[in-house]
Amino acid sequence: MTRVALAFSGGLDTTVCVPLLEEEYGYDEVIGVTVDVGQPAAEFDEAEETAEALDLEHYVVDAKEEFAQLCLDSVRANATYQGYPLGTALARPVIAEAILEVAEENDCTGIAHGCTGKGNDQLRFEAIWRNSDLEVIAPVRELGLTREWEQEYADEKDLPVEGGSGGDWSIDTNLWSRSVEGDELEDPSYVPPEEIYEWTQAPTGESQEIEIAFEEGYPVAVDGVEYEPVSLIEHLNEVAGPYGVGRTDSMEDRMLGLKVRENYEHPAATTLLNAHEALEGLVLTQEEREFKQLIDQKWSKKGYEGLVDAPLVSALEAFVAETQKRVTGTVTIRFEGGQARAVARDSDYAAYSAEHASFDTETVGKITQEDATGVAKYHGFQRRLANEAIAANAADEDDEEVELATDGSGTDE
Repeated sequence: MTRVALAFSGGLDTTVCVPLLEEEYGYDEVIGVTVDVGQPAAEFDEAEETAEALDLEHYVVDAKEEFAQLCLDSVRANATYQGYPLGTALARPVIAEAILEVAEENDCTGIAHGCTGKGNDQLRFEAIWRNSDLEVIAPVRELGLTREWEQEYADEKDLPVEGGSGGDWSIDTNLWSRSVEGDELEDPSYVPPEEIYEWTQAPTGESQEIEIAFEEGYPVAVDGVEYEPVSLIEHLNEVAGPYGVGRTDSMEDRMLGLKVRENYEHPAATTLLNAHEALEGLVLTQEEREFKQLIDQKWSKKGYEGLVDAPLVSALEAFVAETQKRVTGTVTIRFEGGQARAVARDSDYAAYSAEHASFDTETVGKITQEDATGVAKYHGFQRRLANEAIAANAADEDDEEVELATDGSGTDE
């Protein structure tokens, strides 16, 4: 008997994949796998009810802790892509690994997803699965299916689906972010209504301050209360969301070259990223901060691609880990007007001296204001020399042109 494991959500795409894997690909049995990375409970209810209606063997894997840890790893790398935190992108490798484990435990010879051929997720799933000996199958992509065809097929087969996406918008939710796309949102000139948002409220004039504690770059406590990664993220989503924190309306460049419009909510992610960057600003040297921006950018790109297990990422994380040894301390964040703004920070590793930086002190140790005179004389010295040389040569050329014009040698006979 041949078996195939299917990434299963209970939505239209994955539901139609069940009979198609049997009819078009010849598998004797399909098992569905749903992976919990922080979705709403209603999504699991839908998946279980649909699986039962299909008489589908169904597995639910809890991967929230693994996903939360990866999200906090991304904080240490200040990971964003084109201005927004990586939610869906980071979740896909975690989901793919969990599905692969179930597939191997159940002696499957194939593994499948319901992604289209236009998105990023097909690449993120398959980057994990193609390390195995299993046949990788993408029915929606390989058969060129449209949602209209899928709905007609579902009606014909009397499959347990209700109009596809279950609403006007296509929504993907996990601990770290909530993405909303589709329908009128595909028009860049369309102004999204408030109804698309669930985690955040429109900003008001109210504000609140919280204190976040970090240890070696990892957030560990809020207002003195220690949290495990999953509960910390959930707590900050609840605290920051009412202040409108973490909304992004993005024209995103996908890996296949398509440009798409995406709307995101990510209150906890925005809060933690802003706080972490503020603490790094206090403890890291100028050189470390400048170079780490390059490291962070590379980490973010690999994270977006779903390649967090790449050798390059391991090398990048070695640098990140070294810098994070001193990123320990507290940051006070103020929620106000849709922002999570750092308004105070403190650390025993601060590369900062108020006494030296103050305008009210003349001499500190062996350093005086007068000592800066020599630095000021040398600052820009090569620029001055270069500009003087340019100006002198330009003057010589002008003199030659005047001389030629005066003696007549520059005119035609």
